[in-house]
Amino acid sequence: MAGKTGKGRRGVTPLSLAFLDVMFCGFGAVILIFLILDHTSTVSVVESSPNQEIELNMLEREITEGVEGNLELRNLLADLSEEFERGEVEAEELREQVELLRREIELLNNSGADSDQLRDRLLSDIESLETQIEELLAQEFDRSGNNVRQFLGDGNRQYLSGMFLGGQRILILMDSSASMLDETLVNIIRTRNMPDERKVQSPKWLRVVRAVDWITTQVPVTSRYQIWSFNTEVTSALPGDLQTWREVADRDELEEAVDTLRATVPEDGTNLEQVFRLAAGMSPPPDNIFLITDGLPTVNRPGPARGLVTPRDRVELFEDAIGELPPNVPVNIILMPLEGDPSAAAAYWQLAMATRGSFLTPSKDWP
Repeated sequence: MAGKTGKGRRGVTPLSLAFLDVMFCGFGAVILIFLILDHTSTVSVVESSPNQEIELNMLEREITEGVEGNLELRNLLADLSEEFERGEVEAEELREQVELLRREIELLNNSGADSDQLRDRLLSDIESLETQIEELLAQEFDRSGNNVRQFLGDGNRQYLSGMFLGGQRILILMDSSASMLDETLVNIIRTRNMPDERKVQSPKWLRVVRAVDWITTQVPVTSRYQIWSFNTEVTSALPGDLQTWREVADRDELEEAVDTLRATVPEDGTNLEQVFRLAAGMSPPPDNIFLITDGLPTVNRPGPARGLVTPRDRVELFEDAIGELPPNVPVNIILMPLEGDPSAAAAYWQLAMATRGSFLTPSKDWP
């Protein structure tokens, strides 16, 4: 039995053991290299992780602060709007009381009764109520800023135009000629033959109306104003006399004026001489003028333009118009783009400098 077992066992040679040693050493070396590489990559990630966490925390903090700041501003705006509305309601109630007292005075005057003391008392009450109205409006304007209206554009931009927006009597002149329909002559002719509903929606005209809207939100609430649209004729944006100064504090009337301009259809030529002559005839005269146009004038008399007007003719018409301006009044010019009138920019810039006004050629996204 023992002999059979010994006979069947195979002998182990030194060469076989050496081969196994080589195989296991090589396998162990591969495992060691793998562990070293894996450990190195793990350490690298761990070492860079603190910096990434710091940056992430800073970004999260900035986002949180931005959201909180935006929420605070929205809440502040809502509070100011509510206070302003309450102030308007109180002012309207006081106006109704003033109107009631005036009616009582009128009845007393018509009755012929001897009631001088009562009449004097009512007049005193009216003066007191009017003083309260002025103080109330002043307080509300101080809380909500110096602007009676808001202009909200795209994003949170605050445009710096360099324009002087003050004055006690502000005259806004808006060119409503056919060239205000587009920037190129081909598109002007094409749009001019479209329905009026399409004309008032042309991009250039909408920019012009927004420019006027922006100006009305920037002027002082204690000022008076008048808005004219002009082509070959001059029209007020509000019903009534062209020479009547309106109160900026009357926000509803100001909104009505801007709405009227939105519905105005650009047509005909540009008579700048006529509008300057009417401005000089205002009593009292304006002390600040805004002119929104896109080029030099094309006519100098009422009615449609006749014949071809050359660039030299337009310069001469412009020089004649300047002679009609009221003296010592700054003219702030917003020049819209127009093809084929290269002399306009230089001419209007010189006018702005000569009158100590300002000159603005706005970008396409302004205002």
